[in-house]
Amino acid sequence: MEIHLDKRAVRQIRLSAQDAIEEGDTETLREDILEAFSEEQVEEIERRLDNGDFFEFLTDMLDEWSGDDVDELFELIDAQLGDVGIDVKFEKKGAEPDDEPEAEDDGKEDLDDLDDDLDEDEDDDDEDEDEEEEEEEAP
Repeated sequence: MEIHLDKRAVRQIRLSAQDAIEEGDTETLREDILEAFSEEQVEEIERRLDNGDFFEFLTDMLDEWSGDDVDELFELIDAQLGDVGIDVKFEKKGAEPDDEPEAEDDGKEDLDDLDDDLDEDEDDDDEDEDEEEEEEEAP
């Protein structure tokens, strides 16, 4: 079986793992990994596990994780699920905040451009109204 985790799921796991590294707490990380999988995927994984409990599987896996390298965690997820016949495909690494393009600035520019366009449209509307008034006044 093959499971694809989208960019959003990969990013969430990556950020949660980074938090776990900084705080030393893997409880939230375990829950975030669990949430990255759909219910159907979890059911299929549990059918393949000896103990049938994905949550416990994640607990054991996180116990094996050194707790200091996010990429190692992804390799561990891939290896552990591979051992039960599940091939996990991670969509391109979720960009870390430092790696993302400056969307905030771009978004502001787009909004400014949109505001300018709206202002121009309002000016055009005013001109159209003036033209209509002139046409009405003409005999």
